[in-house]
Order: sequence, then structure tokens, then C-alpha cells
Amino acid sequence: MKFTTKYIGLDVSKEKIAVAIADAGTEAPRYYGTISHTPAAIRKLLKELGPANSLAFCYEAGPTGYETHRWIESMGASCTVIAPSLIPKRAGDHVKTDRRDAEQLARLFRAGELTAVHVPTREDEALRDLVRTREAAREDIHRARQRLLKFLLRHHIHPPVTIKRRWTKKYREWLTQLTFEHEGMQVAFTEMLHAIDEVDQRMARLEKALLVQATKGAKAPVIQVLQSLRGVALLTAVTIAAEIGSFARFRSPAQLMAYLGLVPREYSTGQRTRRGSMTKAGNSHLRRVLIEAAWSYRYRPAVKGELEKRLDGLSGEVQMLSWKAQERLHRKYRYLVFGKNKQKNVAIGAVARELVGFVWAVARTVEPSPTA
Repeated sequence: MKFTTKYIGLDVSKEKIAVAIADAGTEAPRYYGTISHTPAAIRKLLKELGPANSLAFCYEAGPTGYETHRWIESMGASCTVIAPSLIPKRAGDHVKTDRRDAEQLARLFRAGELTAVHVPTREDEALRDLVRTREAAREDIHRARQRLLKFLLRHHIHPPVTIKRRWTKKYREWLTQLTFEHEGMQVAFTEMLHAIDEVDQRMARLEKALLVQATKGAKAPVIQVLQSLRGVALLTAVTIAAEIGSFARFRSPAQLMAYLGLVPREYSTGQRTRRGSMTKAGNSHLRRVLIEAAWSYRYRPAVKGELEKRLDGLSGEVQMLSWKAQERLHRKYRYLVFGKNKQKNVAIGAVARELVGFVWAVARTVEPSPTA
């Protein structure tokens, strides 16, 4: 027996979900109402609307994550998570309510005008959470250190000339020896120093957990081969593996480059073609670490130090790709900077884009490619 598909838009918030339904055809979506944001309420909704295999749900990606998607899929219906930034907007539409949002989602979903986002597996999401928690800890360290430095600057306290760099072992020993005349200042300084130590310890625990994932986790094979590339050490490799999830969902390096926002903007009309700066669309976490890695290709190709250790034991194909990446990307950088007189930041953006191609190729050596 054939069923007509019902397209259901969900405006999801912390406690409530606004529901609108668009039947096949051209009729305007109808508003169903609001339900609680719980599995039981969603299960009841599915029973009321019809057979689960005839229902197609969608909602915007947001702070509530992917659990709603997983609930619906486990109940037999299909669910698509939508990219909010790519939802078409009507010019001059300045009214926003949960009802209107749900109806708009249902209407556009039926018309095929919405762009889906990738929903990670629970394992991939767990690794991603670990990576992003470590990034947050790094930001906390920076803020805590800046807070203490500004405190010392306000009171004109400077390290001795024998200490050349901050946050070294000698610098930390000097900090612990500082004393202040007023008790309030002493307590404030001690607490700021304690905050730095606390975040440092948290960072050490997180990096230890990341090391375990890199050697024993489900993504360990991909993480190991990604480290064959210059500039891609453990933390960068883990970040790439966590944020991308499966490389199999990209049929070519060009798709991955576009996903990361490393391709140029384009404004073309008629006989005129104009390309601009990077689109910077997509995953900003991943784009940042790849641009940081691209700076390594300023230097002449060489296999030594930590890179030599990371390459040890890897396949000949992976080692060949690693060397090819060094030669090509270093040549690209020199050509843009010295041949075309491009700014270094612009050249690094182009190098990062081509580095993505090598990341994709290296990952494919241990991860099956998608079927045509």
C-alpha cells in the first residue's frame, strides 16, 4: 500500500517543539501546534500523523543537538537536520514566531529548497566534544594568563632580565616567589595563579584522553595516517578526524574544500567572471587548524625530527603522498609569494586549500571510498 509523504517542519527549542505539516501538493502548510520536547511526545505525534515510513521530518541545527533526529529515526520515520544559514529568506519579512518558522520549514522542505547538514554518529560526536572541550580549555588558559599579566602590569611588576620568555619553568618559579604588602592583593594574585594551574591540569587530562583516542579509538587508523603530513601532529590530526567524521561522504577533494570554506567566492554574470576571497563557509574549527598547518610548508621539504618518527611504520603510499605534499605545497607558496607578489596570508590560504586534497587522499588509504 502506498502512502503520500507528509513533510513536517519542527521548530525545536529547549522544552517545546512547534509542528507544521505540508501535505504533498501545493496547499499551504497547516499548523499542528506545540508538543513537549521529549521522546514520548514525538512518539505520540508519529502515531497521530500516520505510518512512520510516510513521514519526513526536518528541523534546524542548533543548541539542542542531534538527539531529536536520533529519536525520530529510531521510531521508523526519516529526519533531516537543516543548515540554518542556508534557509532562503524573504526580503522584507520581519515577523518571526515559532509557528511561522515551523510552517516555513515544512513548505521549503517539501519544495526541496533546504540544505541538510551531516549528522555525526555518537562515537564521532563524543570525539568532537572532547576536541572542542580541549579548545575551550586552551582559551581559558589564555584568558587566565592575560588576567594575571594585566594585574602585574597595573602594579609595575616585571620579571628579571635573566628571564627571556614568559610561562617557562623559570618564569613560573619567579611568579610563585612574588609577595604583596596588602592582603587583598596577595589573595587576588594567589587565586589568579591557582586558576592558571587548574586549567593547565585540565588541559593535561584532556590531552591524555585525546592520546588514548588516537591510539585505541575507532578513528585511530585515520588519525595515524593524517600525522604523516607536515604540520599535522597529534592534536591537528585528531581535530580533523573528529570534525569530518567520515571522509567517505566527500566524493572528491573539491567537495571537501568547499565544505571547509577554502574555495574562492565567485561573482559571475554574462561574459564576466570574478573570484574573490575564501568563502569561509562551513566548519570554522577545521579551517583554522588546516590554515595553521599550512604555515609549515613555507620551509623546504625535509623529513626529520618528529615528522620522521610519525612516518615510521606507515605504508609506502602514505609516505609518498607526504613527500609529494611537501614538494608541491612549498613550490605553491614560493610561486605565490615570490612569483606573484601575493601577501603571505593569501598564499597560505591557497596552500591550505591544496593541503585539504592531500588530507583527503591520505585518509582514503585507510577509509573506503564512496561507491559511485
